[in-house]
Amino acid sequence: MAILENIRKRTTVLILIIGLALFAFVISGVFTNSDFSGGKVGSSIAEINGEEVSIDDFRQKVDLASRRSGPNTTTMQTVNQVYDQEVRNTILGQQLEDLGIDIEQDQILNYIGTIPGYSQSPQFLNENGVFDQNKFREFIADLKANNPAQYDLWLQDEKAIIESAKQQAYFNLIKAGVGATLKEGELDYKLANDKIDIKYVRVPFTSIADSTINVSKSEIQSYINEHKEDYKQEPARDIQFVYFEEKASAADEKEVEDAITKLMDDTVEYNSQTDRNDTIQGFRTTNDMMAFLDRHSDIKFDTIYKAKNQLPARFADTLMTLQVGEVFGPYRDGDYFKVSKMMNRKANGSVKASHILIAFEGAERANPEVTRTKEEAEAEAKRLLREARKADAKFVELARDNSDGPSAPNGGDLGYFVEGTMVPSFNDFAFGNNVGSIGMVETDFGFHVIKIDDKRDLFQIATLAREIEPSEETINTLFTDATKFEMNSISSDSAFPDLAKEAGYTVRPVNKINATDENLPGLSAQRAIVQWAFNSETGVGDIKRFDLPSGYAVVQLTKKYDEGLMSVEDASPTVLPIIRKERKAAQIIAANQGKSLEDLAKDNNVNVSTATALNVKSPTIPGAGSEPAVVGTAYALSEGETSELIEGNTGIFKLSVTKKTVGPELDNYSTYANTLRSTRESRVSTSVYNALKDASEIEDNRSTFY
Repeated sequence: MAILENIRKRTTVLILIIGLALFAFVISGVFTNSDFSGGKVGSSIAEINGEEVSIDDFRQKVDLASRRSGPNTTTMQTVNQVYDQEVRNTILGQQLEDLGIDIEQDQILNYIGTIPGYSQSPQFLNENGVFDQNKFREFIADLKANNPAQYDLWLQDEKAIIESAKQQAYFNLIKAGVGATLKEGELDYKLANDKIDIKYVRVPFTSIADSTINVSKSEIQSYINEHKEDYKQEPARDIQFVYFEEKASAADEKEVEDAITKLMDDTVEYNSQTDRNDTIQGFRTTNDMMAFLDRHSDIKFDTIYKAKNQLPARFADTLMTLQVGEVFGPYRDGDYFKVSKMMNRKANGSVKASHILIAFEGAERANPEVTRTKEEAEAEAKRLLREARKADAKFVELARDNSDGPSAPNGGDLGYFVEGTMVPSFNDFAFGNNVGSIGMVETDFGFHVIKIDDKRDLFQIATLAREIEPSEETINTLFTDATKFEMNSISSDSAFPDLAKEAGYTVRPVNKINATDENLPGLSAQRAIVQWAFNSETGVGDIKRFDLPSGYAVVQLTKKYDEGLMSVEDASPTVLPIIRKERKAAQIIAANQGKSLEDLAKDNNVNVSTATALNVKSPTIPGAGSEPAVVGTAYALSEGETSELIEGNTGIFKLSVTKKTVGPELDNYSTYANTLRSTRESRVSTSVYNALKDASEIEDNRSTFY
């Protein structure tokens, strides 16, 4: 497998750049009003309202962001994060420029004082623990004079901090115009606290079978045309693939099992230097287990004693019953074949105990608030010992209410520990007494009332393990099979799924892949496949084999979706239920005009139901689900009034208000008004940006470069 990986490393093109940045901070000079947009060099990663985003600048930011984000973030994830930030900064930057919004040095420093990374850093705090702007200035000046490399990074970050401060000023201006009156606060209160009781009839849409509603393609197309914003689509692709997984064959597994079995017992080998046979000790008889496993095992000798719950779950019951020197195996554990030998065991080697610590003034680590004398502490500990030994005592509560130790909130529970972990007197009591024993000991920390909760045996087990890996022959066969299937699929007139079925392979579809996607279900991160699918030279029906880290995938492009409105076929799963619901609503309303609640229920074979304590803020009707239009209509009616037929989410309703309970009047509704204002203000940044983005013309070229 290592040979194959080396070959792949030489033949696979590394497309993605490793990078970093998302949000960089800096304050040059200490501040500067220079143009930070950068030159338009070469091609652009995006064009936003006619303004290009340089691919060269973008790559630098991706490189920086990737280094900061660490190995668990893929390159494409970093690219997408940096891209989203660039789009946001560009759109908002255009707004700031159009409106002439700028900020002064003192505003920038004030903004920095709100950033936790700076405002909470001890090096920038004064003696009162407050962010000190002068200390911050001195730090930047020192960087400039003595650490040019760090200062250059600082300069890069400054651009983002200044832009962020400008954006905050922009959003603050908008928030200044957002508010809520006391009358709005009162309404919000009433919508939540005015309760309504109703009796109602619901004729569900399911009472009319879908099969009775015929919808033509032209009607679906008309609906799409009338709701274009809802049925826009980005370019997308459908693929199907056969995955050839690089895994060990049955023969490979047998070979590993045989190899490990052979190592269990002594073997005799001829020694040409001495001209006689030597006996080579096996796993069962070796006198140096550590050296034996270093030489023969993929898992080295772990001398640490372990409890049962630390052994392999499937085999723990068997392993813990082994006698010292006894061997178990070979057995399959995950991707390994193993043989285990009991080297040693410690009966009751792990103890679980709880304690109540009664500290005294001057004891080690005693809380300064503890003022009791040593004699008083001893007397209190003895009192608690007597309480703990009573038949109905609850040790957990005694510890929680009386202990001075950090384990008090947990009822004094110290968990499991091995011999030598605790101070000598505590250790001796824990390991020298039986489970359930309760006693008292003195240590440098105070007096301890100890309860022994449990004891566990510990085991020292040596394990000879060999990982189950595909052999070179298996890998070569896999490559041959994948290549053969690829060639047959390309040359044959038979459909891709039919050929796969004949060969005993499983075809897996992946639909609606976007140009910037990376992870494909069943294949994980496979950016190369996405790029191939979106290549202008790749046509529907084309087939290609891709090398993967753990095998191969033979992929066929099955469909292309162009940017614009969805086709009738693609939109049908969404549009059909909507049109059917509209038709059903019209039919039910037309057939039941003017009927009373009782007649409506009788004629449609449903019941008159009731619902109590409904409110507009939570418009859920038990048994019917969320029905805001129905509850809203009831709220607008007077007590005793009956509604017309109402189209709800799940059916047609008719209701009568049986009772209205008005919420208690308040002296002042400012709390509700303030909550409304805060909620609205919290939405400003996201809502305004989304509106600006929707109104922008954005050309996304990520898939061209990545």
